[in-house]
Amino acid sequence: MQTRRAWVMVAMAAVLTLAACSKEEKVPSLMNIRSITQGPNEFEILPTKSLTLPTNLSDLPEPTLGGKNLTDPTPKADAIAALGGSLKPANGVPASDSALLNYTGRFGLAPKIRQTLAAEDLEWRQKNDKLFMKVNVYYKAYVGMSLDQQAELWHWRKMGAKTPSAPPSQSNKK
Repeated sequence: MQTRRAWVMVAMAAVLTLAACSKEEKVPSLMNIRSITQGPNEFEILPTKSLTLPTNLSDLPEPTLGGKNLTDPTPKADAIAALGGSLKPANGVPASDSALLNYTGRFGLAPKIRQTLAAEDLEWRQKNDKLFMKVNVYYKAYVGMSLDQQAELWHWRKMGAKTPSAPPSQSNKK
């Protein structure tokens, strides 16, 4: 019995030693939704648009190898159109958006804001990675940096601003 218990302890010590030698990720992962298989990504499969005959056949683009097809999906453009927006013209910002652009840039613009925020976020996640278990903790990780939606909604309503309807807060749900 003593020998068996000793073997179990040695085996457990070996497993723990090997686990301690595992390679750590350099970039902390908060979502942990990576697939371990090499199968297809179902989110990259988009249906093509339906075939239609254009009113003028001379408007069709010249066929090119690897070029775009009129039936190719354009999810970003479709979403913008569905939400009532217009696609950005090739020569810059639409005239209807120039006042908004001027207002948002009134205090100056940081030219590389996306890269700066990505670097700061990576640094924060690396410092705090040991706090999180390997589960989906994305929302818990950023709880101190998130906006209280209900408080903001009521703040702006008290100020007299027109606000859209909002879903009830989590505390009001049963």
